[in-house]
Amino acid sequence: MYNKLYEAWKRELENIELQKTSSDFYSQITSYFRRISEEGRMLDKRTVKARLLKNEMTNVKLMVQKLVQARYRKLVRKVARGEKVSADFLTMEERKICTGVLPFYEAYQRFAKNILRGYVSEVNVEQKPKKAILRFLKNVPAIIGADMETYGPFKVEDVASLPVENSEILIKQGLAERVEV
Repeated sequence: MYNKLYEAWKRELENIELQKTSSDFYSQITSYFRRISEEGRMLDKRTVKARLLKNEMTNVKLMVQKLVQARYRKLVRKVARGEKVSADFLTMEERKICTGVLPFYEAYQRFAKNILRGYVSEVNVEQKPKKAILRFLKNVPAIIGADMETYGPFKVEDVASLPVENSEILIKQGLAERVEV
């Protein structure tokens, strides 16, 4: 995985345009990072292997930081120019982030054009609720939410606030019901 990260980092820094990467790239990196962290914790800190793992961890952190910064700058530049970003070039996480950015950019551009035409149009921004409150009808093990946070485990009659996407799935499966506030 180190070589894959190195190649992605190198490509991203050497090229002006956003580089294509696998949609699960960041989840692969976090798994790799977790694995070397756990392996390092189990070793005697004085061994050569422990020091090598520590250096590897330092390099991985630096590369990931630089890679994410480079991709962020490229995405911001594209959005600022009004260019569409092909989903093929984005990871799953970046796709989710960009879905909120492009409508914002387009709405703001319409708003600015209307001002230049001599009128201020009413701005209507629809906000979907991000979380829903559920009452659990059955025991449910811990889940990873759409926001990548861990929720649960839940027991019958527990009440919790979860991302809407997860809430809808749990309701459809008959595991919970929505609580109206």
